[in-house]
Amino acid sequence: MTATARLTLDPAFRIAPVEPRLFGSFVEHMGRCVYTGVFEPGHPLADADGFRTDVLELTRELGVTLVRYPGGNFVSNYRWEDGVGPVRERPARLDLAWRSLEGNAFGLNEFMAWAAKAGVEPMMALNLGTRGVAEALELVEYANYPGGTRLSDLRRAHGADKPHDVRLWCLGNELDGPWQMGHKTALEYGRLAAETARALKRFDRDLSLVACGSSNSGMPTFGAWEAETLEATYDMVDYISLHAYYDPSDGDADSFLASGADMDHMIRSIAATADHVGAKLRSRKKIKLSFDEWNVWYQSRFHGESSLEWAEHPRLIEDDYDVTDAVVVGSLLITLLRNADRVGVACQAQLANVIAPIRTEPGGPAWRQTIFHPFALTARYARGEVLRVEPECAAITTGKYGEVPAVWATATHREATGEITLFAVNRDRHGPCALDVALPAGLVAVEHLELADDDPSARNSAADPARVVPRPGTGLRVESRRATLTLPPASWTIVRFAPQE
Repeated sequence: MTATARLTLDPAFRIAPVEPRLFGSFVEHMGRCVYTGVFEPGHPLADADGFRTDVLELTRELGVTLVRYPGGNFVSNYRWEDGVGPVRERPARLDLAWRSLEGNAFGLNEFMAWAAKAGVEPMMALNLGTRGVAEALELVEYANYPGGTRLSDLRRAHGADKPHDVRLWCLGNELDGPWQMGHKTALEYGRLAAETARALKRFDRDLSLVACGSSNSGMPTFGAWEAETLEATYDMVDYISLHAYYDPSDGDADSFLASGADMDHMIRSIAATADHVGAKLRSRKKIKLSFDEWNVWYQSRFHGESSLEWAEHPRLIEDDYDVTDAVVVGSLLITLLRNADRVGVACQAQLANVIAPIRTEPGGPAWRQTIFHPFALTARYARGEVLRVEPECAAITTGKYGEVPAVWATATHREATGEITLFAVNRDRHGPCALDVALPAGLVAVEHLELADDDPSARNSAADPARVVPRPGTGLRVESRRATLTLPPASWTIVRFAPQE
């Protein structure tokens, strides 16, 4: 017997506008994300700056709006000065985060030039692990001040005449983690972050600042870290960060497909913590959330940084994603949209090669992994206001998260055009679900795509880059203000409705 679900799409039930920064990505000096990923001088498709134009084209197609740089763990031992000026004069350094040799051929100005070509907003991370307030101020002056000072004139001498005008800055990265260079307690970090934020706001009060939250929800200090950090920084920061990765390799497929339930709980927990601190401080300000690292990651296959041999941009964490992974990525995007009233920034980690939607070969092709497609379609069509959508459906019992709804969904509404786009995931691996959708009057379906496959382990590759792609759905009917369709098992679906002409 086919399961059933019902939901209502009503433009009056609004959550919040879609924030363009939700469709961010992440470029870290890790593995081959930068070198032979976005940057490969000598590649047949490299431009005059050494940027791979095939990767630039895929980045634009992916719909990325913002990119976080240069880390990640990498930033906590990084000297930004090493990556500016004449390339031949830049020093080689040891990257202690990923036990790599960093030649610094790609640095701040190269990233800004790449970001301009990709059409993305830069999100810069500051080193508050092994460095501090003075170095942060120096980087911001170099990057953002127009000219007439030593550092701004140095930038101009390096060929970047106009200021980069970076508006969004991370106050360090994962400093609650003992693996981080410069690991700190919440008390230590909160004070340093507050001092740095106060100084940066003195430089430019309109900068947007992100304080470090927990590295993941399994940390023993989760929640307490955010509370103590925000008590020190509340009036000076705009966001608190969240990071989460979901590992499919433990064999619990039902829990993996329900990863969005965990992300949703994490978001609600940290939003509640932030609001509690705001209430204690008698502040009317609302701290927003920056989910600036999220993705599927086969972490159990990675044996830790200490297992790595010193190498220059090695192949590192280059996971090959299958259909189920793509469905989970689609469900995580649904979760971010469902929480658009609190999540203002989100970055899928990372852009190229390292747990990435884009894969490349040195000197060879670039191709779309399965997880590329739900991101690209969501970024393209999630516009306007996010609508409150609450499916009525059966529950699935999972080992990690208990009972979760079998259908996970959201929708967006563009008031200017009247278009409504529905995004839905069927978490049930064992059978399809008949979905009944109540619609406003006058809408017709203009597109219906599914990402599903009889083989949920199917993957894309350089040899077969289009093995898994979204395909037109079948059986959709719209009549009398209702749409009916069937969601395949373990699938991600998008349906676009527009006013009848």
